[in-house]
Amino acid sequence: MFKYLPLLWANLGRKRLRTSLTLASIIVAFLLFGLMQTLRVAMTGSPELAGIDRLITMHKTSFVQSLPLAYLNRVKGADGVVVATSQDWFGGVYQEDRNQLATFAVEAPTFFEVYNEYQLKPEEKQAFLQDRTSAIVGPMVAERFKWKVGDTIPLRSNIWTHKDGSGNVWPMKIAGIYHATNGDNQSIYFHYDYLNESRAEIRDMIGWVVVKVRDPGRSADIARSIDDLFRNSSTETKTSTEKAFIQGFANQMGNIGKLLTFVAAAVFFTMLLVTANTMGQSIRERINEIGVMKTLGFSGAGVTFLIIAEAILVTGLGGLIGLGLAALASKGIGAAVAQFFPVLGMPSATWGIGVVLIVLLGGLAAAIPCAQASRLKIVDALRKS
Repeated sequence: MFKYLPLLWANLGRKRLRTSLTLASIIVAFLLFGLMQTLRVAMTGSPELAGIDRLITMHKTSFVQSLPLAYLNRVKGADGVVVATSQDWFGGVYQEDRNQLATFAVEAPTFFEVYNEYQLKPEEKQAFLQDRTSAIVGPMVAERFKWKVGDTIPLRSNIWTHKDGSGNVWPMKIAGIYHATNGDNQSIYFHYDYLNESRAEIRDMIGWVVVKVRDPGRSADIARSIDDLFRNSSTETKTSTEKAFIQGFANQMGNIGKLLTFVAAAVFFTMLLVTANTMGQSIRERINEIGVMKTLGFSGAGVTFLIIAEAILVTGLGGLIGLGLAALASKGIGAAVAQFFPVLGMPSATWGIGVVLIVLLGGLAAAIPCAQASRLKIVDALRKS
């Protein structure tokens, strides 16, 4: 195959303007594909990162409605539950309104039992557990604001206010900078007790409960048993897997995945027509040469192989350049909107999908020219001028 690369490259250079425009179209198509894959993962919250052994118990109506704090202990006692912890959305803002940070009030002692992917140095973990006014922060947010362990940061809440009327700012001492293997590197976690004892509204209420189960295969049964505990009560619950919870949150903004799939399909269909038209024109211009090649001993299969290889070479160059640009762009965009999309980045699987699309696009684009070339007789080819 490689011995024909000079020939393929020479063929592409015959009509440089046409080849350049085709190549640019393919680059744009794969650039859009890479960015759409990045957006899809960001908008769906990367549900594949969710723990397979975790369930989320929230208010049956909506996750924005709170649950009584007493529910936490009742969930802990449910059959099949290893440990459970609570979380509450704080709505953290640092200094300016544009610095909105993912900040959660958690039950600190059980948080690390449920989320063992969050790691701290032993001394930092001990300091966090002992000081109820402390917090742990992700490495990206710490780097962004030049925070270090021991700093006290004033976080403003856009939801809660102090019961003493002193405003909506909670000073927190950074006890540690965590490292997580689930892609979360810029959240802030602090003690629920610190928030609950000082806020003016809705005290002794929590946002949701995160449950770690002993047997993930029994998740559906455990979820039903938890919801049965609060059935017909004034505050009924809905328990689902963590992956379903994250996906459900994303679906409130619409079915992003399906929409982006339709857009990508339309883009690649257009690129298929453009590439097929380019290959068709190229083959029609080289009818005589194909006749000469067959005269010299090239078989119909050999000519077909060269045409397909030429199409894949064009789509391969454009596709790889486009995906490379998308990967670079996603990093730049991710740094700019890090506080809103903590997992923004082009998924590694996009490269694999891109290679498959390159081969399919090149093969389909070359299908009609290949059929024409295979049926071409030497006499008819040499007669063309």
